Order: sequence, then structure tokens, then C-alpha cells
Amino acid sequence: MKIIKFKEKKKYKYNRKVNIKNLVLKISIGLHDFEKKKKQRVRFNIDITTDSNIKPDNKNLLSIVNYEESIKKIVSATNLKHHELLEDLAENIFDIIFENKIVKKVNLKLEKLDIIKNTESVGIEVSKRRDE
Repeated sequence: MKIIKFKEKKKYKYNRKVNIKNLVLKISIGLHDFEKKKKQRVRFNIDITTDSNIKPDNKNLLSIVNYEESIKKIVSATNLKHHELLEDLAENIFDIIFENKIVKKVNLKLEKLDIIKNTESVGIEVSKRRDE
């Protein structure tokens, strides 16, 4: 009788995501003159997929995406200037989030909450992936 040994695999495939849900900021955004005069509420929903090969390490915070720091940078960027388009704002947010080298993909949803009557919101949803 022949004994067969199976190699035990202990590697897993998974995705790690950081979620920022329903962040609402009053910002200066829009093409119309009335939008340039008054800030409006915009809701941000962001899913950040990180490199699953990098194990989170509480002694090395570069191994994670710090959601608090990401939010602070987004608040700062939205206060810095008027954005005419949600698409322009989205690209600025991508630039901020992709500064972190462990970020692989970002799903971003931006919604104006008060601009069109009879709607809960209007907006855009965009995904961007780092080239590998």
C-alpha cells in the first residue's frame, strides 16, 4: 500500500477594505453661479481596497490605511478651493487616497444632497485601480 501525503496550504486569498460611509460635508461645488455663492451638502462613500499581501501591523501604521487621516485630508481638500464638477473632486480624492502605496483600488460615490428637488440625491460613482 502506498501512502499519499498532501501538502497543507495555509495561504488565503482575500481583500481588505477600509470603508468610509456617509461622510457629509458642506462644500463649495458646482458650475452654476448660485452654487458658487453657497456651500452645499455632499455625501461621500468610499471603499478602499488595500494590498492583501501586507499584513496589518500595529507597530507600523504604514501597513494600514488610516481612515481618520484620510478624512482629514478630504476635508482639507474640499475647503481649499471651489470644485466645479463632482468628477474633478473625485480625481482630487483619488490623488489623496492613492498617496498611500498599499491602496490598490478605490470605489467612490459622491452625491449632492440638496440640489435637485424631489430627489434624495444626485451624483456620480467612480472606481479607480492602481496599475500593477
